[in-house]
Amino acid sequence: MTLLGAHMSISGGFFNSLVEGEKVGCNTIQIFVKSSNQWQAKELEKSDINKFKEEQKRTKIKPVVAHNSYLVNLASPDSQLIGKSKESMLIELGHCEKLSVTCLVIHPGSHLGQGEKKGIEKVAESINYLLAKTSTYKVRIALEITSGQGTNLGYRFEQIAQMIDLIEDKERIGVCFDTCHAFAAGYDIRDQTSYDRTWKQFDEMLGTKNLLVIHMNDSKRELGSKIDRHEHIGKGQIGLAGFKLLMNDKRWENIPKILETPKEDDKVKLDKMNLKVLKGLISEE
Repeated sequence: MTLLGAHMSISGGFFNSLVEGEKVGCNTIQIFVKSSNQWQAKELEKSDINKFKEEQKRTKIKPVVAHNSYLVNLASPDSQLIGKSKESMLIELGHCEKLSVTCLVIHPGSHLGQGEKKGIEKVAESINYLLAKTSTYKVRIALEITSGQGTNLGYRFEQIAQMIDLIEDKERIGVCFDTCHAFAAGYDIRDQTSYDRTWKQFDEMLGTKNLLVIHMNDSKRELGSKIDRHEHIGKGQIGLAGFKLLMNDKRWENIPKILETPKEDDKVKLDKMNLKVLKGLISEE
């Protein structure tokens, strides 16, 4: 069975993300391992870790991946902000390791006017620091493709490739392909020809073996808009055809495919709806 799930809240305890994931029909999930809009976090209690692992064993939801805090900017020209970002990431990597979360998805960062080349170098330098500090950990870092909004880095496969080239411990680095972000950045997947072209470019630049996570989001905005606005599956500019190609691509069967679609009202109902749509696109052999 293909790995398919959604980003789930850790409200009420880490274990609760698995309970909620089971409720909507996930066999993999994504979580935050601390508050997404705070720098600090309390130490994990042994009881929290044990309860999470017990629920994971019961629900059989595996793997669990994480997304980093929105405050983090590993490309910042501000040394104080870089310092805070690194400390926050060390906390998150530590939590991931204790919870046996397989990888931490991160937005590479924003260069904030210093230029893309300098920003890319800063990202790699920051990640080298983090991986060296956590050299005994198993958790990997997945660099997420971005839409290219503002001064955000990582909206071209070439940029992610340049970051990885500068990272020393390549065994613990990988890539997250976000369908909405990639589409907004100009990578089309809506028909077989454009789909094949995009993944050929991905493989040539980054290697499909380094794909760790796929974020399954339709896009409110048009191809190449550079505007990051997620939409429900099939209700945006990508449409059902692109997601059908993804859901039937055998290469991605064992890659966690995670919904980050809007949850504006009934989140359980909306997650179930989007998962149902995606499962309905799988062709019977």
